[in-house]
Amino acid sequence: MVFHPPVAITAKAGDAGKYKVGLPAWNMVLRGFMSGAYIAMGAALATVCSTGIMATDVALRYGTASAGFSQLILGCVFPVGLIITVLTGAELFTGDAMLAPMAAFIHKVTWMQVINLWIFVYIGNLIGSIVFAYIMAYGPFVSFDAAGVGTVSAFGTRAIAIAGAKVSYVGMMGMWSAFLKGIACNWLVNLAILLGICADDAVGKFFGIWFPIMAFVSSGFEHCVANMYFIPAGIFTQGFITDPTKINASINWVTMWTANIIPVTIGNIVGGLLFVGIIYWVAFRKEIAALK
Repeated sequence: MVFHPPVAITAKAGDAGKYKVGLPAWNMVLRGFMSGAYIAMGAALATVCSTGIMATDVALRYGTASAGFSQLILGCVFPVGLIITVLTGAELFTGDAMLAPMAAFIHKVTWMQVINLWIFVYIGNLIGSIVFAYIMAYGPFVSFDAAGVGTVSAFGTRAIAIAGAKVSYVGMMGMWSAFLKGIACNWLVNLAILLGICADDAVGKFFGIWFPIMAFVSSGFEHCVANMYFIPAGIFTQGFITDPTKINASINWVTMWTANIIPVTIGNIVGGLLFVGIIYWVAFRKEIAALK
């Protein structure tokens, strides 16, 4: 395995960002769509794999101790989305929150180019995430009888529960909590991106990406693109519940943004731009200049 030193990783991150901001808008949206769907695939897998864990013998024997085990299962399988994104060249907004500014610092690309990339990739991520949420809601999350009547499966019930937790951030302190979780999330996500750049072989990239993503998901942090899947999946699936007493009214397209996506997105930008992009640029800018 070949591993690059930190200064080389930082320089390569800037090179990647320069390439990304030079893509045409349609390609940004297309690659963003791909990554949104890939992240949703990891999120869907995490939903399925964590279903029922709280009702197992582990829960009965150890009580709330199984809550951490459930989070660990979520964290262990979720990274597949970012691994696919990095290895196939798709575009993820949260990674671009660090890579594009790196390009601005190192290669002097304009901040208008950075913002342009962010906007189009964000749109693509949103579309891809919602499309895959629809696929899961009308696939594994609901069972249909001969008459076409849908019944929510155990996996669907879990999807609704996750969506309900995602829109539970209310009031100023709720927004502050979502914002902080967004910072912590993208701090780890972009460290995963850097570790992915660190190795030249697929196995090295796999493990470099897997550990930080496992850490952020298991810790309960918030990722705006993943939530673009989790919340719509809950909205679509909840539509098949006929008993009004079992419907969570807080899960809807408005609260998706006001109670989660907006503060989490801002936190993700701060986590990627400030805690990785700016800090690493300041730490290694003299060494990067010497590489030229």
